[in-house]
Amino acid sequence: MSKENITMEDRIETAIRNTQDLYLSDTLPWVVGYSGGKDSTATLQLIWKAIAALPVDKRSKPIHVISTDTLVENPVVAIWVTNSLIAMQKAATEQEMPIIPHRLTPKLEDRFWVNLIGRGYPAPRPLFRWCTSRLKINASNTFITELANNQGEAILVLGSRKAESQARDKVLARYENSTRELLSRNADANLDRVWVYTPVSTWTSDDVWEYLIENENPWNYDNIELFHIYRGATPDAECPLVVDKSTPSCGDSRFGCFVCTMVSEDKSMQAMIQNDEDRRWMMPLLSFRNEYLKTEGDRGLREFTKMGGSLQLQFLGVKSGGRTAPSRPGKVVSEKVVRRLTSTSDGEEGYPMPNRKVLVLETRVVEGDGETRETTYKIEKIATLVHGPYTQNYREAMLEALLRAQETIRNNLPESISEFSIITPEELEEIRRIWVIQKREFEDSVPDIFLRATGKAYPIPELDETTPFRPEDIRLLRDVCMDMAIDSPQSGPLDSKQLLFTVLRNQLGIQHSYRGAIRRVGLHGELEDMLETRSFDNEDEALDFALQRKAGGNELMYEMRDASDVFAYIPEEQPAQELEV
Repeated sequence: MSKENITMEDRIETAIRNTQDLYLSDTLPWVVGYSGGKDSTATLQLIWKAIAALPVDKRSKPIHVISTDTLVENPVVAIWVTNSLIAMQKAATEQEMPIIPHRLTPKLEDRFWVNLIGRGYPAPRPLFRWCTSRLKINASNTFITELANNQGEAILVLGSRKAESQARDKVLARYENSTRELLSRNADANLDRVWVYTPVSTWTSDDVWEYLIENENPWNYDNIELFHIYRGATPDAECPLVVDKSTPSCGDSRFGCFVCTMVSEDKSMQAMIQNDEDRRWMMPLLSFRNEYLKTEGDRGLREFTKMGGSLQLQFLGVKSGGRTAPSRPGKVVSEKVVRRLTSTSDGEEGYPMPNRKVLVLETRVVEGDGETRETTYKIEKIATLVHGPYTQNYREAMLEALLRAQETIRNNLPESISEFSIITPEELEEIRRIWVIQKREFEDSVPDIFLRATGKAYPIPELDETTPFRPEDIRLLRDVCMDMAIDSPQSGPLDSKQLLFTVLRNQLGIQHSYRGAIRRVGLHGELEDMLETRSFDNEDEALDFALQRKAGGNELMYEMRDASDVFAYIPEEQPAQELEV
């Protein structure tokens, strides 16, 4: 059959025939990835209809349908998927289908609010995308891996599609008389015993919609309603008939986590709220995302130490005339601070504050022509501290705002939705445990925040684990620190009084951790380390301390000298190549 004569009916028949042949060819269990979107719905519908056409005694191989709920999905889509899985289970039983739906969720310690608000991870960004594996990949991979290990191998069915229409018919023709050729090896090394089958990979977005609208859903769910969800997620609330490549399609709508910061704004949720008055109850979610989940300009909301309390330096290229110095070949393997060239923050626009201009020995390794070459440069750079987790104040503010948003939504839910939660009680209690036990924030502020935000008493009055101090005692310590007359300019997210309170509270926590021990070996070392590495009046002091330690403990010169004097400071046994900046 020539590609000009291949119709949509031909594609459907070929996909169903291939699916049946593949299903009957071996005993490997199947796993179908289902997100509730159009592609995964079309894929599952094809699989369902193909297997339903087989005699009941041939439907012996289980087909697991897995849907991973990150618990921060677009609520409309999350509710749609949950109800779809319920309908799927009922229909599979009634129709004697070997289909087993599973709703997967992340482990408690992997969940979004536990890491963002509990541990203080900054909102995900390209260089720190901590959410994807924790929320989506881990749960599904664990399920698939366990199944493959038990059965030897497994087949993963996905709704992935290719965009090239010319390749579409070529692949169809090649697959007409094959079964194993329909499969491909999984690109993920962790799933090397899992084959991949993509029955709609050659379909266009409009092929998918045509199939869904013109063919009844086999688990008695409404594909037209799915179409309306997509239409409502486009700014103009339209899904036009596509007549050429310039016409937009409903397939351009994208759903996902409403907290996603990999995109600048959640256009699908904005469009839903704009286009449908019955969905304006989601407005508090959109407002929370836009106000609190920022990936730019959040430096002042984060501690100047890393998660474990360490200081990490970052060296930035010096700009000259608005341009950064030319890049040097190779990979940086070491940076040694030789001289501090300024004693105060450099006020040039574009650098994080506070910062210092320093002279650095930068060693780079260049690989090429079968050999490795190492080159060391003397170069001026701007040193600053890498900021770590969100501060306690900001984490507490986020939690209160989130709980208030949840209360507002619950008071404005449409009749079609009986209950709704943004954050679960288990997540709240895990956040509480992290704050009190891991971060030594003995104020135990979660119950008070919950009361302020909801007007209700927190349901769990005490932590399961014994807390060393009463919250009111720690609040008294904080009040005493805030009343102290400390004359030190603030630099960084916390002032000197807040820093003093944090150090004292941590020292109390360290002392308590040795309580009851027969030998307190290590106690003095931990206390001294806390005083040495955390007792700063402000971020400027912390930056100077980190630079001095980076220089090997040698006292750094503060004043800027003549360039020849500066370069002469480099020890002769460490020859370096000078580079103009």
